[in-house]
Amino acid sequence: MIEGTDLFLISATLPVAESSGFSTELLSKTSGSATAPLLSFSHWAPMDVDPFWRPTTQEERDEHGEAYASHEMDLTTNLARRHIDGVRKRKGLAVEARIVKDAEKQRTLSRNK
Repeated sequence: MIEGTDLFLISATLPVAESSGFSTELLSKTSGSATAPLLSFSHWAPMDVDPFWRPTTQEERDEHGEAYASHEMDLTTNLARRHIDGVRKRKGLAVEARIVKDAEKQRTLSRNK
């Protein structure tokens, strides 16, 4: 809290990939009572996970499971891959994703005359 005021000063580290739309979300969540945040660059830090890693050997498949080889499982566990796909979607680039998740056979309903 800033001395002599009712204001709070919050310092935090925020990943660049998460900062897109941060100020509008902050204002909407606080009903406009928060001021526009001043975002400044702090540092770079490499991520420890490879965004394109897939199990290749039988030992890796046994350890991580066959589901880990799919793109959906990769998105739930791999933070680096989620950031890359989020940036690609925002820029309008192609993303490896299934459009239809649970498809059923389509049927045409005919009119009985």
